[in-house]
Amino acid sequence: MEKYERIRVVGRGAFGIVHLCLRKADQKLVIIKQIPVEQMTKEERQAAQNECQVLKLLNHPNVIEYYENFLEDKALMIAMEYAPGGTLAEFIQKRCNSLLEEETILHFFVQILLALHHVHTHLILHRDLKTQNILLDKHRMVVKIGDFGISKILSSKSKAYTVVGTPCYISPELCEGKPYNQKSDIWALGCVLYELASLKRAFEAANLPALVLKIMSGTFAPISDRYSPELRQLVLSLLSLEPAQRPPLSHIMAQPLCIRALLNLHTDLGSVRMRRAEKPLATGPPMAPGSTGGRTTSGRCRGVPRGPARPAIPPPLSSVYVWGGGLSVPLRLPMLNTEVVQVAAGRTQKAGVTRSGRLILWEAPPLGAGGGPLLPGAVEQQQPQFISRFLEGQSGVTIKHVACGDLFTACLTDRGIIMTFGSGSNGCLGHGSLNDISQPTIVEALLGYEMVQVACGASHVLALSTERELFAWGRGDGGEEPAPHQQVEEALSFTPLGSAPLDCEPLLSVDLGTAHSAAVTASGDCYTFGSNQHGQLGTIARRVSRVPCQVQGLQGIKIAMVACGDAFTVAIGAESEVYSWGKGARGRLGRRDEDAGLPRPVQLDETHPYTVTSVSCCHGNTLLAIRRSRVQGPVWE
Repeated sequence: MEKYERIRVVGRGAFGIVHLCLRKADQKLVIIKQIPVEQMTKEERQAAQNECQVLKLLNHPNVIEYYENFLEDKALMIAMEYAPGGTLAEFIQKRCNSLLEEETILHFFVQILLALHHVHTHLILHRDLKTQNILLDKHRMVVKIGDFGISKILSSKSKAYTVVGTPCYISPELCEGKPYNQKSDIWALGCVLYELASLKRAFEAANLPALVLKIMSGTFAPISDRYSPELRQLVLSLLSLEPAQRPPLSHIMAQPLCIRALLNLHTDLGSVRMRRAEKPLATGPPMAPGSTGGRTTSGRCRGVPRGPARPAIPPPLSSVYVWGGGLSVPLRLPMLNTEVVQVAAGRTQKAGVTRSGRLILWEAPPLGAGGGPLLPGAVEQQQPQFISRFLEGQSGVTIKHVACGDLFTACLTDRGIIMTFGSGSNGCLGHGSLNDISQPTIVEALLGYEMVQVACGASHVLALSTERELFAWGRGDGGEEPAPHQQVEEALSFTPLGSAPLDCEPLLSVDLGTAHSAAVTASGDCYTFGSNQHGQLGTIARRVSRVPCQVQGLQGIKIAMVACGDAFTVAIGAESEVYSWGKGARGRLGRRDEDAGLPRPVQLDETHPYTVTSVSCCHGNTLLAIRRSRVQGPVWE
């Protein structure tokens, strides 16, 4: 113990005391289990030695790491990893009656699944898997299973007969005194999954006989129908009374429900670190951002770093910023490691599409919710953070593009199908009625066409097919509402219009605002045309001609994309620089100047390189998606 400094007692187990200690060599916090051996029976000493033997065999990021064991003061001392985030049971208890999101449940579950698979591949039974023995790191992102004090190493075909484990988690075969194998751990895994989904145990009773009766009958309350049928079926299969009917771990990991969650785990060289799946219970400092693109990326440092070194937490893969109306914050993403590739902003709607084709919606929180941090240069006016969520009921549909109108949204799938949802009051949904629809529904009148683009105005929609056919529906400026059978109107064909100098080379990006438009050519030149009342064309000079003119302040700068708001413009450079100009009232440009007719850079305060993947403007708001690089290996900071 001369290598350690005792800090405090953090627990007392069946065999001894658990100390939190400081390892003097590297100032690392560790847990030391102090197990008295002098008064132990032979069987108890074997159990203590068994824990050391088991821990030596296991090496997995979701299993508590074993360091060493030694004898001191007639006690066996076992040094192991410290998990400061507490137990999963404590995390669940703090939720009260607030159910977890399904993504969060699966985020925890698949880590337990990986850990248990690692344990079973070493022919080991945990035999006491429960939420009290599942620990969390300080960010409550990484799950680690521990307490192998009653584990048993098996030969390849042997079975254990000893009835051990916490009564609420024991399997029916244990209740009957029958031999059991890894399927008993799978039963306990089902109990843990049920507890994550219901915030209560599957089997509870006032006494042991009543508990055994419940377990033997397999009766438990169903989990909430807010969760997917796949998750509910998984719980039922894990809690099958017949051990042979419980799926093996390899089959569980192969289910689509778990594959998606497994692929979302952020893996680094030598470690596993993940971004939080949802808002933490205790607030902490924001995570450092990072990026990708044609810039320098962080990598593994070689040699000995100066001063105390610690691995940096990898940045999230993607971020989405919004500013306008006094609000200028990075939006929360509904899932760890989500990569947003396209965003759309409407007056009332904000949406994004991930690389995997899932649709994200950002919604205003209930009144009284707190605000988020402002970007540099934004006006000092706190507004509530948006609540993000994945669109429900999207199974089997891959979204390619999203567009937002007032209170409604239109999506284009990878198969060229248009889907709409939201308010149908202006006939914007194209479903032959004025009814509201909460889930994306196919615009059936367009099923005979392969669509390549969709765009939304405040209360109308335009859709373009591969055969250069244009469709429009909704409510025009005149306020007339089409009859239900006229919801989708076809323009048989259209001809491109040439406008010098934009007809000299291909266009990379075009967008339109309330009274002006902008375009970017293949060579990276940005042109604007239309009204310049608020300097939205990128010049303070009066424009008489309506001919597209190159933005003077961006000459010599290669531009990749452009977006137009009501009286302002945002351009993205080839190196992901962000420029804005026009009417900057209410902080919509991310800076304080009220009227800026010349392009000026917008500082996002990013400490790592990044690439802008999408930008969208509507009325007085801008939505910007950036992608960062994956951190390769430990980074010293």
